[in-house]
Amino acid sequence: MRTCTKAGKLYDTVYDHDTPREACGLFGVYAPGEDVARLTYFGLFALQHRGQESAGIAVSDGARIRAYKDLGLVTRVFTEPVLQSLQGYIAVGHTRYSTTGSSTLRNVQPITCPTEHGNIAVAHNGNLVNAHVLRAQLEAIGEQFETTNDSEVIVRLIARALDEGADIVSAIRQMMRQVEGAYSLAILTPTQLIGVRDPFGVRPLCLGKLGDAWVLASETCALPPIGAEYVRDVMPGEIVVIDERGLHSYEGLPSEREALCMFELIYFARPDSHLYGRLLYEVRRRMGQILAREHPADADLVIPVPDSGIPAAVGYATESGIPYGDGLIKNRYAPRTFIQPDQRLREQSVRLKLTPLREVIAGKRLVVVDDSIVRGTTTRQIVRLLFEAGAREVHMRITAPPIRFPCHYGIDMATQRELVAAHHTVEDVRQQIGATSLGYLSIEGLLEAAGQPRNRFCLACFNGEYPIPIPDDVELVKEIFEQPQSSLSVRADVPLTADV
Repeated sequence: MRTCTKAGKLYDTVYDHDTPREACGLFGVYAPGEDVARLTYFGLFALQHRGQESAGIAVSDGARIRAYKDLGLVTRVFTEPVLQSLQGYIAVGHTRYSTTGSSTLRNVQPITCPTEHGNIAVAHNGNLVNAHVLRAQLEAIGEQFETTNDSEVIVRLIARALDEGADIVSAIRQMMRQVEGAYSLAILTPTQLIGVRDPFGVRPLCLGKLGDAWVLASETCALPPIGAEYVRDVMPGEIVVIDERGLHSYEGLPSEREALCMFELIYFARPDSHLYGRLLYEVRRRMGQILAREHPADADLVIPVPDSGIPAAVGYATESGIPYGDGLIKNRYAPRTFIQPDQRLREQSVRLKLTPLREVIAGKRLVVVDDSIVRGTTTRQIVRLLFEAGAREVHMRITAPPIRFPCHYGIDMATQRELVAAHHTVEDVRQQIGATSLGYLSIEGLLEAAGQPRNRFCLACFNGEYPIPIPDDVELVKEIFEQPQSSLSVRADVPLTADV
């Protein structure tokens, strides 16, 4: 039996499920003579917004791959002694928000796996839509899975191809021909760093240069902290291999069309990142300007819901001529908790994160700019909070169009029955959240702000047009693979540290 990872303890976590949850963050570096574990640490720290459940780093010294991973933030997982123990010249790292598979130690990435012709470590951002079919096929021929995430399907497909004598590029191509869905990958072999992007390019992945060294990252914002410069994006369907001879590009699977997730532009990616060559702060500011034209309001003050609403609120204020101000202060240490709250605190979770400035908003007619409404519960709490603080009117303005369909490509959003806009008109939603008025940015306005044609994006959560077909034989839920792991060697009291 091939042992790809070990199991660990279960952490119960509580999240605010009324906002789209982040995709994962990938980072990789090929840098002989550099402290690659430390570089990866700083890269993952810059990508922490993409996932806060767990973090891991795998390092190769040319012969052996060593990995360390645990639940928690990057700064908690990687102490100085841990970083010093990860010696080598190639590394991949991962920071996770789970979209398939629960938040347990066994599911932390990168997933490390021995093969007959070289060991590998794989970090995955995205979500497969046919993982349940592939996993069943692999189990039928003897593979025993040790995690409950879809990423292990990718790892085992590559490993089997390597065991059968394929080289690494051929093995990845074989995997790409079998899997369906969204995947950006950072792969480590003893002597290579490899980046892979699915043929639709749903999740971002870019290349950077640090002197003679090469860097892979989910977003460009991870490059400046280590002194690297952006070179280009990994193209949809491309495999890039970095080794002692430099960078080599291969076609993994032909790209039919691009389908970058629009929520990367609206919310997920950091505002100082670039996508399609545009600074996202400016894209979001433009969203706010167009929103002001589409949904004007007679108001005294424009305020954002921090932090994601700030650029768009600036744009709305500029276009409308209404003054901009800060009406809500965010507690940056309260977005997630490992403490189980009681029901009263669940219902008032917004109060743990946002404090209204009464002196600023009392008696004012407010335009409040936010990125999205999913279930509507958080927005309702924000509106109530502002009215309780003395606001005279609250006009909600949202930079995402109404979310009517679930995401199957790597966003833990909600099922369709939980999406408030899927079953209610805009006026119904306005009444439910208690706002004076409600306006969503249109899809056309969103595309205008992005400055790119419609066929370069996935807009499925808005219009139900999925670029990658979704199977109708199973409900794709996060816990699809949850089952007893009787065959695992459980280490319940320590993080995962392993030589492969």
